[in-house]
Amino acid sequence: MTDQNDKTTHFGFETVPEGEKAGRVRGVFSSVASKYDIMNDVMSGGVHRLWKDAMMDWLAPRAGQKLLDVAGGTGDISFRFLKRAGSGHATVLDLTEPMLIEGRKRAEAEQMQDSLDWVVGDAMALPFEDNSFDVYTISFGIRNVTRPQEALNEAYRVLRPGGRLMVLEFSQLPNAMMQKAYDLYSFNVIPRMGQVIANDRDSYQYLVESIRNFPDQETFLQMVRDAGFGNAKYRNMTMGVAALHSGWKL
Repeated sequence: MTDQNDKTTHFGFETVPEGEKAGRVRGVFSSVASKYDIMNDVMSGGVHRLWKDAMMDWLAPRAGQKLLDVAGGTGDISFRFLKRAGSGHATVLDLTEPMLIEGRKRAEAEQMQDSLDWVVGDAMALPFEDNSFDVYTISFGIRNVTRPQEALNEAYRVLRPGGRLMVLEFSQLPNAMMQKAYDLYSFNVIPRMGQVIANDRDSYQYLVESIRNFPDQETFLQMVRDAGFGNAKYRNMTMGVAALHSGWKL
C-alpha cells in the first residue's frame, strides 16, 4: 500500500508530492491576485466574460437561491449570479486569501455586501454542513485542486437535493491540428504576456501547463457522474477551448 506521503500529483508539468501542491497553488494565486482579472483576459483573449455569461444562461439563477462559488477568488461568478437572481446569497470560497481581498475591493462587492460571504477554505474539505446550498459553481479553479474527484464529491455533499453543479474550465479541442495551434499560442505567447503584464512568467507558465494536464471533456464528465450527479452534460465553449459541465443532485 502506498503511504499517503508518497503520493504525487501534477504541478504544471512537474511531479510534486500531493502535500506540496496546495501551497504552490496558493503561491501562484497570491502572486497574480491583483492582476487576476487582467490575467483571465490574457488567457482567454477576453472571451472568458462571454463564457461566464453563457454559464449564467444555462444555470438560470432564481431569486432566493444560495450559491457556493468555490475558487471564487475575485467574485466574478457570484456577482453575476446575484445580479441574475435578483435576490439570494453567495458564499465565495477560495484557498488564497489575497484573491478574496481583491474580490472584496470591487465595486460590486460594496453594492452586494449583505448578500455575500467570503471564506478561506479548501475545495476538498469544505467547511459547510451537508445539504447547505442550491448551487455550486467552480470557474477555472478545479484544475488547480490536488484531487479534483474529492472536490466533486464535496460539491455533491454540500448541495441540497435538487441542487445544481456547474464547472467552467479550460479544456481540450477535439481537432488535433487546432489543439496544436492552440498549444503553440499558449506555450509561446501567454507566459510572455504574463511577464509583461504581471512581471510573472512562472505563474503563467504553470497555468498553461495545468490546462494541458486537465482531463478532457468526456473523462471529466465521468468524474462528475462518479461523484453521484445525475443528468450530467457538458457544452463546449469556443470549440472546446473551455467547457461547461453541469450536473444535478437528484
